[in-house]
Amino acid sequence: MTSDVGTASVPRVSVFTLTAMVVGSMVGAGVFSLPGRFAQETGALGAITAWAIAGTGTLMLAFVFQRLAMRKPDLDAGVYAYAKAGFGEYTGFIAAAGYWASACIGNVVYWVLIMSTLGQWIPALGDGGTIPAIALSSAGLWLFFFMVQRGTGRAASINRVVTVAKVVPILVFIVLAVSIFDWDTFVGNMHGAEYTGSFFTQVRSTMLVMVFVFLGVEGASVYSRYARRREDVGRATVLGFLTVLSIFASVTIVSYGTMPMADIAALNQPSMAGILNEAVGPWGSGFVSAGLIITVLGAYLAWTLMAAEVLYMASRGGDMPRFLSKLNHRQAPVNALLLSSSLAQVVLILTYFSTDAFDFALDMSAVMTLIPFFLAALYAFKIRLRNETYETENQRIRRNDLIVASLAVAYTGFLVVAAGPHLLLISFIFYAPVSILFILTRKEAGKRPFARGELAAFAMITALAVGAIVSLSAGWVVL
Repeated sequence: MTSDVGTASVPRVSVFTLTAMVVGSMVGAGVFSLPGRFAQETGALGAITAWAIAGTGTLMLAFVFQRLAMRKPDLDAGVYAYAKAGFGEYTGFIAAAGYWASACIGNVVYWVLIMSTLGQWIPALGDGGTIPAIALSSAGLWLFFFMVQRGTGRAASINRVVTVAKVVPILVFIVLAVSIFDWDTFVGNMHGAEYTGSFFTQVRSTMLVMVFVFLGVEGASVYSRYARRREDVGRATVLGFLTVLSIFASVTIVSYGTMPMADIAALNQPSMAGILNEAVGPWGSGFVSAGLIITVLGAYLAWTLMAAEVLYMASRGGDMPRFLSKLNHRQAPVNALLLSSSLAQVVLILTYFSTDAFDFALDMSAVMTLIPFFLAALYAFKIRLRNETYETENQRIRRNDLIVASLAVAYTGFLVVAAGPHLLLISFIFYAPVSILFILTRKEAGKRPFARGELAAFAMITALAVGAIVSLSAGWVVL
């Protein structure tokens, strides 16, 4: 049984619940891998610099979402809606598709990390990319699908409880790491190691990790239709971001005072568990591993909701086929959930063919969200330049918003460059075939498939997708 019930009947949530959604979306697999991923790329000084850059840039992006939520209250779907409003229907579709794919691929990261964690005790699961690991992950993926389709309201309540529970083991790690912190070790790790490059290279190489761990900063914007008050969306965005930034930076920095960075870099993921195993023995590793599984399952739940919400709202706005806006009798967007779970299943299978399942899924999840983020920041910059919605504002507000939007555009543009051409090229293998959904949407609306400029964009995307396939086949690019 399905229905097209409007948003008027959806349950409304408090600013605390919206903040929990942001924190729940951001605190996931990434935080448990931070010590190892950073130690592979940079020393303590580079890490501090990277967090300062990423923290400032992401804060500007959070402010962008806060301001857009207030100035464009009719754009309820967040990221993709801003791209559409600013740059046309096909651009908005690409942003929606990329953001949705990022959420789905991020869910694969969670399953890979869970399996690699269990692989400490079950060798057959390996690094999370073995056949038994993929089979077990697939079972979990569809189990969550059946749970979430029983109602997003119930799932959101579960997520709020899990968000509180999963922060505890991370805070315990920070306390224990501080208790064994050695200043001489920290100083020895300050400037990197023999295998790290120049200081600029060290900082740049951490940027994709930063993108992944900060995915979800826009969570309150995506769920804006559930907010009791519009201003709660902005408050939840900033509160959630500041909470997560303090946790993530602390986990990374204190780790450099526990072991030589070469040893941290050599740890299996989750590297946080390896540090505590060296520091306090097996119980520390077991404690973090248990906390990781709770944390990752909670984050998986949040991202499953977010992925389906993006498709659902895009469909309701006429930017995805109508079948994706169907709700079941429990008000869950069941078709959107089904398609999201199906994409995650495909990516999960692809991890078997990658050299490092965890890094492949993490990097691709980060890359897929860069273009949607960049377009949202560019839209905020565009409406400020045009003084759209600023007619009655004073000069100070106009100046501040121009600075915020400019810094957000510069930061997200830098991330696109830092990601590297090979990962961006691979992303077009997704964008080209998924454009079929755009064509179906246009057909439902009685319009031709592409407008003049859109056809040129589609042709370019298709050509890049073909180039990516050729590059993979020739071995020029590897997964």
